[in-house]
This record gives sequence, C-alpha cells and structure tokens, in this order.
Amino acid sequence: MPKFLFVYHGGKKPDTPEAVEEVMAKWGAWVGGMGAAAVDPGNPVGMSKTVASSSVADNGGANPASGYGIVSAASIEEAVKQAKGCPILEAGGTVEVAEIIEM
Repeated sequence: MPKFLFVYHGGKKPDTPEAVEEVMAKWGAWVGGMGAAAVDPGNPVGMSKTVASSSVADNGGANPASGYGIVSAASIEEAVKQAKGCPILEAGGTVEVAEIIEM
C-alpha cells in the first residue's frame, strides 16, 4: 500500500499544562483511530534551515514545517481524508500530503 508524508505547518502551541494535555489527547485519539495506517505517527520539529545551491536561510522558508507523520493509504484521496481529522487544523495549521515514491 502506498505511504504518504504528512507535513504539518503552523498551528498554535498550547499555552497551559491543561491545554497541552488536551491537545495531546486529541493527537493520540486521531493517530490511534488510524490504527495500522499510522506507519510513523511522527513528531514536532524544531527550527529548520532552507538550503539552496547558493545560500542557507535560517527561517524555514515561507511556510516552515512544524511536524511530520507517515501514513499508509490506498490513494492520495484516502490520505487527504485521514489528514482532515488532524488536530493541527483546529489550531490554525495545515497538513501537506505527499505520496512517498519508493525507489
């Protein structure tokens, strides 16, 4: 079955311990609901650098990644349906979905 990369962009970080617990519970329920399709539930990511042939920028580009995950799905349409349940959407973020091409 094809695998898809979920790249999370943006989203507001929780500002209290209670909000962190609530958000983590939502992420756990979402990932758990995908079952075996959640190949790698992923993690948040830190500051990134954008590397070009002539420069390195410290800003992560126009839309820096805030995390990632890997899921299996029969099609990109199915992967998009899975992404629509992602808690980052509630926090104002987005999910970029791309098929991982096996080489």
